[in-house]
Amino acid sequence: MSTQLHAVCPHCQAINRLSKDKLNAAPNCGKCKSALFTGVPFDVNQAQFDRQVNKGDVPVLVDFWASWCGPCKMMAPEFKQAASVLEPHVRLLKVNTETEQGIAARYNIRSIPTLMLFKNGKAIATQPGAMQAKQIVQWTQAAL
Repeated sequence: MSTQLHAVCPHCQAINRLSKDKLNAAPNCGKCKSALFTGVPFDVNQAQFDRQVNKGDVPVLVDFWASWCGPCKMMAPEFKQAASVLEPHVRLLKVNTETEQGIAARYNIRSIPTLMLFKNGKAIATQPGAMQAKQIVQWTQAAL
């Protein structure tokens, strides 16, 4: 018997129930039919962030960034590359701290870029500073 988990669609925010053993089979959303995992991070607002972190069973890695931040711009392609390795076992999100100041304040983000890993709705690890894709993957896997 396979274990069920909930995955929140990055496109329509619908909660999908699927078997853990089907994660690698490129599952689609039951509501909008889009891919549940695209291998790329996506920008979220507060409602989308809360839904992904609190309603899904897939761990969530968040990049807190801002458009004016040089190290954030340098890390963006690295974070995208890490997403292609970590998904579908980890969901990758980007939170712009300029437009989503409430989320940044809630998690006491003092420097950017900062990575924060969530599991079961709780922050389980935080890492400030820019990293390369390989480091992001290693840090995430070690924290899980």
